[in-house]
Amino acid sequence: MKLNLKGFSQLVQDMGATLQSSGTTLVDISVGSVVRAIFEANASVVLWMQWLVLQVLQSTRAATSRGSDLDSWMLDFGQTRLPAVPSTGIVRFSRFSANLPAKIPLGTVVKTADGALSFAVTEDADLSIWQHAASGYVLPSGVVSGELPVVCTVGGSVGNVLAGSIDVIASSLPGIDLVRNTSALTNGTNSEDDAAFRNRFQNYLASLSKATLTAVLHATANVRQGLDVVIEENVSADGAAQIGSFAVIVDDGTGFPSSDLLSSIASAVDSVRPIGTRFSVSAPRVQVVNVSLTASLTSGIGNAESAASIENHIRSYLNSLHIGHGASMTRVAQHAYLADNVDNITAVQLNGGLADIVGAPAAVIKAGQIVVTTHDG
Repeated sequence: MKLNLKGFSQLVQDMGATLQSSGTTLVDISVGSVVRAIFEANASVVLWMQWLVLQVLQSTRAATSRGSDLDSWMLDFGQTRLPAVPSTGIVRFSRFSANLPAKIPLGTVVKTADGALSFAVTEDADLSIWQHAASGYVLPSGVVSGELPVVCTVGGSVGNVLAGSIDVIASSLPGIDLVRNTSALTNGTNSEDDAAFRNRFQNYLASLSKATLTAVLHATANVRQGLDVVIEENVSADGAAQIGSFAVIVDDGTGFPSSDLLSSIASAVDSVRPIGTRFSVSAPRVQVVNVSLTASLTSGIGNAESAASIENHIRSYLNSLHIGHGASMTRVAQHAYLADNVDNITAVQLNGGLADIVGAPAAVIKAGQIVVTTHDG
């Protein structure tokens, strides 16, 4: 419904026109007159009532509600806003002397140079230096460095810091001298905004019939933000054809979603799946793409920095590809040009070849080794 809203001057003019058309003699409505003062007082009250009407309309419809009003509106349907997701990544702990073992406890805090953001060391039992009994990682004697996983202590995209941003050890670590993130931290996502919340609510309404593709997709979307989900119908867990089964392939941006996340998605899908069907939830198969190229630079100054910048842009492109999508040589070159000081990009190869990498239905591409050879233009 389009509202016919009027401003202060328009209201005063309309009241004056109505009075003049109804009166038999001329009435003084000039500035300072008693009648003009009454009109202006009434116009102020009307403006206030207009504002109240707008406030009511904005809080009684999901399409116009915002912030806490939208949250309370959605709660009537059991829907809540998805929280922010903290960024994750790898940092390298190193030391000058490796004569003795050095322990890095679980939860060790490191910070950015300005101290604004903190990151905590998390558990990765697959790493050889992880020791469950010690509740942390132990660098053995003779080993000068170790790369460990960390997670930002606050959620949101603010934690997606660039390579080299983390260089402060905020915890007491005897035997450890330096820390640095050699690559950018990723996957940090802000809390769901109003537009995304409304779109998800529309999917919720469309999924109420249950047992549909939309219902399954909506169930996975309710688990967490930032998920890439592909559903293959009439396919078993191992990819073989099987009528009445479907496979849910999930990626959280890393290519290796945790077992807890996959279990949560399986529970959500089970609540809406068609009766008599079978399904599986699994991580995608990771296709590693190695890149090599030659970059001609506009200046011989900062060759190492330019090469690192080119590598970061290409890595971001490859790691952002969705499940089933391939990697394009021209896109790789395009993202390489986004770096500063680049004049020309030549000799682009993907996995040693001169062709695009074709995506597989249940596979996701992730960046492998990226070799950038630079020379002056």
